[in-house]
Amino acid sequence: MARRLFPGAWLRKPYYGQVRFSYMRMKYLFFSWLGVFIGSWIIYVQYSSYTELCRGHDCKKIICDKYKTGVIDGSACSSLCTRQTLYFGKCLSTKPNNQMYLGVWGNLQGVIKCQMEEIAHIDLRTELEPRKETILFDKPTRGTTVQKFKEMVYGLFKAKLGEQGNLPELVNLILSVADGNKDGRVSLPEAKSAWALLQLNEFLLMVILQDKEHTPKLLGFCGDLYVMEKVEYTSLFGISLPWMVELFIPSGFRRSIDQWFTPSWPRKAKIAIGLLEFVEDIFHGPYGNFLMCDTSAKNLGYNDKYDLKMVDMRKIVPEMNLKELIKDRHCESDLDCVYGSDCRTVCDQSKMKCTTEIIQPNLAKVCHLLKDYLLRGAPLEIHEELEKQLYSCIALKVSANQMEMEHSLILNNLKTLLWKKISHTNDS
Repeated sequence: MARRLFPGAWLRKPYYGQVRFSYMRMKYLFFSWLGVFIGSWIIYVQYSSYTELCRGHDCKKIICDKYKTGVIDGSACSSLCTRQTLYFGKCLSTKPNNQMYLGVWGNLQGVIKCQMEEIAHIDLRTELEPRKETILFDKPTRGTTVQKFKEMVYGLFKAKLGEQGNLPELVNLILSVADGNKDGRVSLPEAKSAWALLQLNEFLLMVILQDKEHTPKLLGFCGDLYVMEKVEYTSLFGISLPWMVELFIPSGFRRSIDQWFTPSWPRKAKIAIGLLEFVEDIFHGPYGNFLMCDTSAKNLGYNDKYDLKMVDMRKIVPEMNLKELIKDRHCESDLDCVYGSDCRTVCDQSKMKCTTEIIQPNLAKVCHLLKDYLLRGAPLEIHEELEKQLYSCIALKVSANQMEMEHSLILNNLKTLLWKKISHTNDS
């Protein structure tokens, strides 16, 4: 009876159900296509970034063309370009102009680094090293004697490191490294390679600290491409995650994850002692003071014995060189007087120029990095004392009276505290 009185009523519910179903279907399809579009866009961006970042084939072609035409030479040239026993592996580059790859050289594993861009200027906010000159490998010129080349190298060191009595020793050390085939003489192609490499702070530091345990060893070079020792663990802490996962993890939570995935505390203490020893090595060493202008964890690593090894030293610069680069730089605030990420000076507001006095010493920056790393999981009996010493270390200022004495005292106290706690363990 109800159906006869209202013939359309019984149809309404299914009709609205169909409409609702169609709406849900359209919504599902829309979000599905949106997800596909966003995913495709992300993949495209990442692929484009990879092809821009990873240009190892271009780097090898430039170097080998120069080698085969007799412009450059070095200990790694024939292996890279003719015998094909040195080849590029996984790409590790983070900037297009600084190519970095895992490399295999016969039975050795290493890291290959190569400079790509040809930029004549220096941007203090982004890059810490001058690039190649406009004409690749144009110095020294044909006809340059060994004595003249030594004078060129001496002049470069004087500009970078300041006037020091032992610079001639460093010049002789460079010439022995430049002699790639060990025939007792430096050829013009070898000298061109050495000159290009000496523009790079990391190469210079590797030569100066070649006998120090925390510096990766130089394995070979060709032009301004060089091969260095591979470090087993390439970050002080943390875990490597797929880039798709990294995109959706908040930075604060990411830092917490990093702290979870660290070695045991005694092993962390041993790594920290190694880092403090490295700070000693570059603080008023035999060839002056070097400044760490990026003390992030990604630049530090360690081997399977938990000995600290530097992964990337490109942002460790001679103090004298930094002062020359940053002096008289125009500024409106202290933010304009930053070199890299961690070397900061003060803006002289009366002159609108950056001063040359670095605010924080290396030790203070390193202690800031180590604070959470060491305090997390530290034994209760030393936790309070360790925290006190770390905060005293972080408070260090270059301008403080008797800074060098305080620097040595704090550094030695920290090393002693850590070493006493782990000296009786297997990790020592």
